[in-house]
Amino acid sequence: MGVLANLSIGIAVAGLLAPVLIKSAGHSWAQVPWYEASRASTGLAPDPAEEPRAVVQVYAAQTFGWRGVVAVHTWIVTKTEGGEAYTRWDVVGWGGGRVVRRNYAAPDAMWYGQPPRLLVDRRGEAAAALIPRIEAAVAAYPFPERYRSYPGPNSNTFTAHVARSVPELGLDLPPTAIGKDYRPLADAIGRAPSGGGVQVSLLGLAGLILAPEEGVEINLLGLSVGLDLTKPALRLPAIGRVGFGS
Repeated sequence: MGVLANLSIGIAVAGLLAPVLIKSAGHSWAQVPWYEASRASTGLAPDPAEEPRAVVQVYAAQTFGWRGVVAVHTWIVTKTEGGEAYTRWDVVGWGGGRVVRRNYAAPDAMWYGQPPRLLVDRRGEAAAALIPRIEAAVAAYPFPERYRSYPGPNSNTFTAHVARSVPELGLDLPPTAIGKDYRPLADAIGRAPSGGGVQVSLLGLAGLILAPEEGVEINLLGLSVGLDLTKPALRLPAIGRVGFGS
């Protein structure tokens, strides 16, 4: 049993660290300081003048510098039906005071030189029904003036809170959204970040998810590895989701 246990631990550690090493070898390191990195719009959010319907989008982009090897930053964007502008919600740790920011940047802006990708794109009546609930979840975020990049609460803790509160959003946060699994010790068991299934997590440092959206996912020291059963895929630290629909 001792040999098998050691072998199992070795395989688990390799499964967590190997993707990180692979990603770091091919990572595109920043060539400019963070304050010079681009935050320009990427055109992923439709022009309100051309899209009168309600819109709900969720974005993810690699974080700046070495953190981008393993982590992404996520945020939420909404536009009401007939609205002339978007409202963007994300958590930003620097600057002090309240960390939940409204319209910190353009809805689809580069995140300090890193292009975002869409995780959710809802339009029309379905999106319109979600917006009041998203706004209520934003207002109820339990850490509005608290930020810790690791293991949380951070920007991904915030997005996970909203998704958990609005399961109809159908958000499957990638395993690279470090902080999504942060839960206080007094609330160690509950719904997965997607709003379905179950999650057990000790401060985001060790935990397990069993849910339709996330599949089976194990978290150790903030790094997540798992298997998506609904749309077969591996969920790997640093690399993200690899498989069907990726």
